[in-house]
Amino acid sequence: MSQSNAVPAARLVPSLFVVIWATGFIAARFVAPYAEPLSFVAARVAGVALVLAGIAWAAGARWPRGVAGWRDPLIAGVLMQGLYVIGVFWSVHRGLPAGIAALVGSLQPLLTAMLARPLLGEFVSRRRWLGIGVGFVGAGLVLAPKVGAAGASGIPPMALAACLGAMAAMTLGTLWQKRTTAGVDLLTNACVQFVGAGCLAIPMALAFEAGRFEPVLPLALGMAWSILVNSVAGILLLLWLIRRGAVAGVASLLFLVPPVSAAMAYALFGEALTGLQLAGMAVAAAGVAIANRG
Repeated sequence: MSQSNAVPAARLVPSLFVVIWATGFIAARFVAPYAEPLSFVAARVAGVALVLAGIAWAAGARWPRGVAGWRDPLIAGVLMQGLYVIGVFWSVHRGLPAGIAALVGSLQPLLTAMLARPLLGEFVSRRRWLGIGVGFVGAGLVLAPKVGAAGASGIPPMALAACLGAMAAMTLGTLWQKRTTAGVDLLTNACVQFVGAGCLAIPMALAFEAGRFEPVLPLALGMAWSILVNSVAGILLLLWLIRRGAVAGVASLLFLVPPVSAAMAYALFGEALTGLQLAGMAVAAAGVAIANRG
C-alpha cells in the first residue's frame, strides 16, 4: 500500500474500532439462545488470554515484574473484562435489548468523570458537569418509560440492574487502571487482564451454571467473533491508536456506539426503539460528547 493510500486507511481505524466495540453487545444477543452467559464468558476470556499470550510471546513483549506488576492488571481484569462482560451478557440473556445495553455502557465515561475528583483528585470542569447532566437526562428518557413494562419492548428491571452494575465495574476498573498502568507494556497488560477475568468467570460458571453449549454453527461463529474480532482485533486496534496518539479520536466517537448497536440489533433481531427512546439516545450521546470534548 502506498503512503497516500495508507493515510486515508489510517483515518478509518477509529471508526472501525467503534464498530467492533458495538458488535460486542450484538454478540451477547446473538449467542444468548445457545449458551449460558457465565459459561460463554468463561470460555471467551480464556480464549482471548491464550491468543494474546501467543501474540505477546511472538512480539517479544515485556511481561510484568513483581507482585504489583501482576496484581494491578489482574484486579483491572476482574472489573473490566470480568464483572463488566459478565453483567452485559447476563443482562442481554435476561431480555435487555442490545441497544439499551450499549446505551448503559456508554454512560461509563460520565460516571468516571463524576468519580475522578473524589478518587483521583482531578478537577471536573463546568462543561464536564453539564455533559454529565445532559447524558443522564438522555438515558432517563430512554430507560424510564420502559422499565418493567410488559411485552417485547419492555426493560426487565433485574437485567437493567445487572447492566448498570457492569457499567459501574467498568468505571472502577478504568479508574484503577489509570492509577496503576504508567510505563507498563499494553499488550501483556491486556493479556493479564483477561487472565484475571478468567479467575472470576470460570469459578462462577462452574458454581452457578451447567455449562450448556449447544453444538450449533451460530454459537461457534459468535464465539469466534467475540474472541478474534471483538476482543483481540479490538485490543490490537486500540493499541495501534494509542501508539499514534489517537485516543482522543476514539473517545469522541464512542458516543456513536449505542445508535450503531441499536441499528444492528434492529436489522438482525428486530429490536425496535420508540421515537422518545431514539431522542433520548441522541441526548445521551450529546452529553457524553460534551463531557469528553478535548
